[in-house]
Amino acid sequence: MVKSSDTGGVKPMTIIGRLVRERERLAGMTDDERALRAQYLKDQILSPNEPRNVPELTRELRNPIKRFYRYPLDNFQKMIEPKVGVDAAFHIRYFTGKILLGIFAVYCVTYYLKYNPNDWTRKGGFSIITSRPVVLPGDTNYPKLSDKSKPEHYASRGFENNTLNL
Repeated sequence: MVKSSDTGGVKPMTIIGRLVRERERLAGMTDDERALRAQYLKDQILSPNEPRNVPELTRELRNPIKRFYRYPLDNFQKMIEPKVGVDAAFHIRYFTGKILLGIFAVYCVTYYLKYNPNDWTRKGGFSIITSRPVVLPGDTNYPKLSDKSKPEHYASRGFENNTLNL
């Protein structure tokens, strides 16, 4: 049994040969090598109708879920292609999607931080702790403590603001 491979069982070989490096070409080339090099360079030129866009192949290779979430931006790209060109439309589509995902992520994090605080009523949640300002001797408010510095506020997690009748 043959293991699967990237080359389908055929030994990989380069079609460029040793002439890929400029120093090798300058060291001297035979007439056969010159002909092979010329053919190689000629083969690198694409025809005017390449790359080919085959919609059926694209549809076959993309699963339905991927086609579903790509549908809005694909239509947006098709709409702006005549105005800005194929490459610019692709780049606009790409960065529009990334920017929208970034905005969505910021909104999700903001929502979580706003509506899931870490307080005394629950075990989880997000806690944002700020440092006290530095007060040194000689400052105008040196001995003054902030309102949240009282001993009863230490580790209360907002219990002093409860609305329960205890």
